[in-house]
Amino acid sequence: MFIYLTSGTADYMEKLLKKYVPKEQMIVLHGSGNSVLLHETEGKTLFATPRKYEVIDSVNAIEQSGYFVFNNIPVADEGRPVFEKRFLSRSGTIEKEPGFIAYRLLRPIGSDTYVVLTQWTGPSSFEAWKNSRSFKEAHSKPDHTTPGVQQQNIFNAASYVTTYSGKLAED
Repeated sequence: MFIYLTSGTADYMEKLLKKYVPKEQMIVLHGSGNSVLLHETEGKTLFATPRKYEVIDSVNAIEQSGYFVFNNIPVADEGRPVFEKRFLSRSGTIEKEPGFIAYRLLRPIGSDTYVVLTQWTGPSSFEAWKNSRSFKEAHSKPDHTTPGVQQQNIFNAASYVTTYSGKLAED
């Protein structure tokens, strides 16, 4: 499975969505300053120059509603196996959180930035999860006390979060 993302104005993304749905699985997401059209497919995308990702882990179907959080994490080439192993062996407690809808771990194709995409019923659900015990446990630093083992920095830059809504905000 792959996810392709293209960005533009809200009006243009909505026009593209109407053009391709129901033939394709697409969702338009609205952020501050831009909108993103997300195309999830086993095949190729219809977008001319998308950001491309391989879905390497997923939970539930993504819906055209709610609150989307993209945790963008730049990872060095040599750090990819370490990063992926950590996420693929995650505990899965996020699925039990109130307001959780869906999850995708996206491996970048043609860039270094992974995306951990989570979908929530709203911003308050996401904030509640960030303040939960399961969040703290999932994001705790692993114990690296093995003598003589130097720790490897697997990140190319600081991670950053972008958020979107499945609905266009009213003026």
